[in-house]
Amino acid sequence: MGFVTVIGWVLVLLQVLALSPVEVSFTLLLLIVFLGICEYYPMPVPKGHTTLTFPIIYMIYVVFGLETVIIIYAFIVLAINLSHRRPLRIMLFNPSQLAISFYLAHVLHQIMMGTFLTVTISPLLNGLIGFSLMIILFYILNNVIVDIVLWLRPEPYTLKIWWGKTQGELISFVISYIYGCLIHILGSQNRGEVDIFSFFFFFSPLVGLSLLSSIIARLKTEKNRIRALFQFSTELNKSIPSRGWENLIKNLLQELMPYEDCILFVKNEKGIWEQTIIKGEILSSPSLDALLELEKISHLQGYDHKKSGKGPLAPFLRASSRSVVYSPLLFEGQSIGCFVVSKGRTKSFTIEDTRSIATIANQLAVFLKTRQLVSEQERRIILEERNRIAHDIHDGIAQTLAGAVMKLDTSYKKLETHPSDAKLLIADSIKKLRESLKDVRDSIYALRPYPTEELGFHLAVEKKLTELKKDPTFTLDVQLQVRGNRGSISPMTEKVMFSVFQESIQNCLKHANATHLHILISYQSDHIVLKMKDNGQGFSLYHAMIKAMNQPHYGILQMNEAAEKIGSALQIDSKPNEGTEITLTVPKLGLEGEIDND
Repeated sequence: MGFVTVIGWVLVLLQVLALSPVEVSFTLLLLIVFLGICEYYPMPVPKGHTTLTFPIIYMIYVVFGLETVIIIYAFIVLAINLSHRRPLRIMLFNPSQLAISFYLAHVLHQIMMGTFLTVTISPLLNGLIGFSLMIILFYILNNVIVDIVLWLRPEPYTLKIWWGKTQGELISFVISYIYGCLIHILGSQNRGEVDIFSFFFFFSPLVGLSLLSSIIARLKTEKNRIRALFQFSTELNKSIPSRGWENLIKNLLQELMPYEDCILFVKNEKGIWEQTIIKGEILSSPSLDALLELEKISHLQGYDHKKSGKGPLAPFLRASSRSVVYSPLLFEGQSIGCFVVSKGRTKSFTIEDTRSIATIANQLAVFLKTRQLVSEQERRIILEERNRIAHDIHDGIAQTLAGAVMKLDTSYKKLETHPSDAKLLIADSIKKLRESLKDVRDSIYALRPYPTEELGFHLAVEKKLTELKKDPTFTLDVQLQVRGNRGSISPMTEKVMFSVFQESIQNCLKHANATHLHILISYQSDHIVLKMKDNGQGFSLYHAMIKAMNQPHYGILQMNEAAEKIGSALQIDSKPNEGTEITLTVPKLGLEGEIDND
């Protein structure tokens, strides 16, 4: 790359020294302006961008000579690269390789025209052949130089990348070739004097095509970027209970920009830094000092050249990482993590890239904090359940056992003097102990892992229905229907949904005298619906609520309280002799991935 740069600028310098005085005309100024516009606004192609400048360059070459076109071409491209703030090596390389390509195309064109074209032909055909040789040689030489440089650089230059670049160059070649042929065809006709207005109207469509297509492509790119960020934010919020959010970040960044390494550092509840490698790798785990430096970062910081280094993680990043961006994850002014993205070239992060990274970091900060709060809420619910069981054991089983022990002790003392009283006390104690044994078994069952914890909601439902159908006395016709794309649900949500399902099944079997039960699990865009409808005898909801308040058990009130804990709505519709319909509507916090419903 350096060799091509030096040769190219030496060539430009030689052309400056060999340049004869040129009259600066309005035509030349117009062509220079058009050349600058086409270079600054490249036309979009399927795998990148390409310029439509060759017809303008060729016209300057024909009218003003080789030295003029090489000098103008080199400095126009240099100015465009400078305006885009590209790295110095790229800034100097691009003009030099274009100058070399055009100069070699000119030399070969002269040799081939003088050697092979010996037959006298018409001026038009001679011009078309000469132009065809010139444009073919230029595009071949230019692409060969670029391909060699890309192949020699450290970054991989795959066949897919090469073909994408070649497609763009072919499109540019076809348009430029058609325009060049029109130059010769129209020039062969006697249309009077060719003035500046002729040049203006002839090249205006080419410049307009380049300008409009570039602007439309930029607007489309920005639209896609905003849409991708919106989708990322939406899907990330939906993925609070899942573990696939790393892939969301990876896929989004691949749509927005190419990158080499992407690493997320997060402080857990204990204040310990943990790292998640979304893509790429690091040489070793960062030291404590490096992590403390990460914690001090209060705004987005970029390191994109040799003098600035690579930031706090410089010793731990790969040598191929040249540009690094650190974006802190801030929540209420406190750092809870840092998002680190690197590329293999210096000064390769655009303003749009850094804005996207900052937006992603902000979304991640809210997302990770929400995950912590949801996790804390679930831990509190579990703790409350354990405390309730402990309270029940203390006030129920423990008191009953204490009373039974006292009665047995008293009966032991009365066994010889009052045997009849002792037998009554022993019988009463045995009864109390049996009741306590049942309570102990219920408590042990409550402490066992919930079916959804081992199997997940869907398998737990299917297993429960399979077990019921194995019972010879089970005559209920059950139909299970699942709609939509299944996704992962938080453990607490699964537990509540299964509890409502299980309680509804038990109520249907014990009280409804139903012959048919339809179960619907529907995954919709923003919520999940669990609906269970039977054709049983139904009941009065008012009387059932009064009974539930007077005789507490896991019934209507408990199902409603459990639903409220996860922000869900429980609706029960029932009338005597009209069956019962129970509907649980759960906010859809997220899907980890789609699977078949079969």
